[in-house]
Amino acid sequence: MTNNLSLALIAFGSNENSIFGDPRETVQKAMKFVADMSVKHHCSSDLYRNPAFPKGAGPDFFNAAMVINTNLSPDTLLGKLHEIETEALRARNKRWGQRTLDLDLIAVDALVLPDALTYSYWRDLALADQQAQAPDRLVLPHPRLQDRSFVLVPLCDVAPNWVHPVSGKTVREMRDALPQEELETVVRVD
Repeated sequence: MTNNLSLALIAFGSNENSIFGDPRETVQKAMKFVADMSVKHHCSSDLYRNPAFPKGAGPDFFNAAMVINTNLSPDTLLGKLHEIETEALRARNKRWGQRTLDLDLIAVDALVLPDALTYSYWRDLALADQQAQAPDRLVLPHPRLQDRSFVLVPLCDVAPNWVHPVSGKTVREMRDALPQEELETVVRVD
């Protein structure tokens, strides 16, 4: 059934070896798995390398982004992404720690989930609290999207004109609002 397709934005990251290989190979393999989930065409970004976040949290990350067409609900899609992470032996021991694979569902169409108030709570949470707390349900769009160059730079390859349903800004506008020195840390990999 393809008449109820949604556009999903997905971010990929790895800074630890997995059963798929080194971090670069892990992201590339995960991208193939996610591409296979797309009902119609998909669009993949280039691969990027950048320092771990927060600074000093581990080796550099390899990051990418993808847009897929899906007829899955956001929660079901997130479950499928978690299955891929599990296959890569992702351990959730430490928030923002080193990881074999991190797949983030960034957005689905213009949905704000579970509601605007919950989204705003997570978006506005202080950095120290962000490191200690994680939502117990899917929050869309990703509450940190506008703050993360390692997501926005690759996402600009595939969805530069996607409009954030709360801020009203495009991916390109959010990327361009970040400090230049932060953007320069996200380097395209050949």
